[in-house]
Amino acid sequence: MPTPITAYQKIYSVVSLIPEGRVATYGQVARLAGMPGHARLVGYALSSLHDQVPVPWHRVVNARGQISPRSGGSPADVVQRLRLESEGVSFDGHGRIPLGRFQWQPRQGEQ
Repeated sequence: MPTPITAYQKIYSVVSLIPEGRVATYGQVARLAGMPGHARLVGYALSSLHDQVPVPWHRVVNARGQISPRSGGSPADVVQRLRLESEGVSFDGHGRIPLGRFQWQPRQGEQ
């Protein structure tokens, strides 16, 4: 396993490729970053970002197409939904994003 800083940099590089109006799952980002099975690490990496970093963290959701709830009363889940909706991503009545429609599918060589 790479050091956390190197791993986080790989994760940020992948997340930076997700286009506006598309989402990726934590597991998908982990696989594309060369760390299959480390979806939780993706969550840790994204939660460590501060507001000034231009990584589109809001485009990463869980495997069910839902925004993962935050601990500690953070408003980040509300911010995430608003940012996604402003990019044209829609949610169903259960708060899920239809992944068949909005999940990013990188082309060969894009990741």
